[in-house]
Amino acid sequence: MDSWRMDEGDFKSCSASTRFAREMAAAGPFADLQHAVTAARDIWFNKVDVNGWLESFAAHPEIGATSGRISKWSKEEQSTAVSTATDTTLEELIDWNAQYKEKFGFIFIICASGRSMPEILSELKKRYSNRPIVELEIAAREEMKIIEIRLSKLFTSKTEKTSATMAQSHADQSSNVGGTSTPTRPPITTHVLDVSHGIPASGIEVHLEMWKGTQKCPSFENRDSVEWARLGTSITDSDGRSGPLMNFANYIMPGIYRISFNTGKYVPYGFFPYVSIVFEIKESQGFEHFHVPLLLSTFSFTTYRGS
Repeated sequence: MDSWRMDEGDFKSCSASTRFAREMAAAGPFADLQHAVTAARDIWFNKVDVNGWLESFAAHPEIGATSGRISKWSKEEQSTAVSTATDTTLEELIDWNAQYKEKFGFIFIICASGRSMPEILSELKKRYSNRPIVELEIAAREEMKIIEIRLSKLFTSKTEKTSATMAQSHADQSSNVGGTSTPTRPPITTHVLDVSHGIPASGIEVHLEMWKGTQKCPSFENRDSVEWARLGTSITDSDGRSGPLMNFANYIMPGIYRISFNTGKYVPYGFFPYVSIVFEIKESQGFEHFHVPLLLSTFSFTTYRGS
């Protein structure tokens, strides 16, 4: 699409800050997602004041909340935390949430996408010792991560609507069935094969991330940058296949992606403490599926693009 024009209501779904939504609507239309993200960062950190930050914070449900009105996006973002929670960790989280809010005056803000409940609880305890001014800035940065994820979802939903004709054509060519098919898997999948023993590698932790940096493509020097946004995490099953690392969809946002495998835990005596595979999905490939497996042995690994 040539440009991306949206109104304040659209941007309100990304942040409840009235100033942010107004400034974003005024800054558009945007040529692409990266253009919108760059504008959003400038507006959030340089034009929205503390009151605007607090307005946005207040609209979030507390991590682990089960009552009240929780948006679809909030449920998606907290899905990993909810699935890894126990009665004990939930009770502990409720207690720490209350302590945090009493100390800082706002709820604990963290980009929860792909994070487990123990991981979130550990981060809450660590950040509780911060001075209020320090914690406010950290919360604002975490909120920006959430905004970027929601901008991506917003862009995807708008792109899918305006690309209905393209989707129809793609469905006709790939399946010879009229109409757009319901997605049966995420656009990116993976599995791990232990080639040393000729068996599927089960129990390996897998993370999927997308590059959200200001540069179009990450460089070797910033490979560990915080500008990688986690999309999902899973553990390989008895067949070596990971669970869903992102939502089921017919379309995927073009960009740079990274799949990381905790191989050191699987082969503690092996050569690789972890393996990361970085790959690019181009504009013309948005409706394709990407299967990126890992073939692992003690002292080597390989990968390829499957179907």
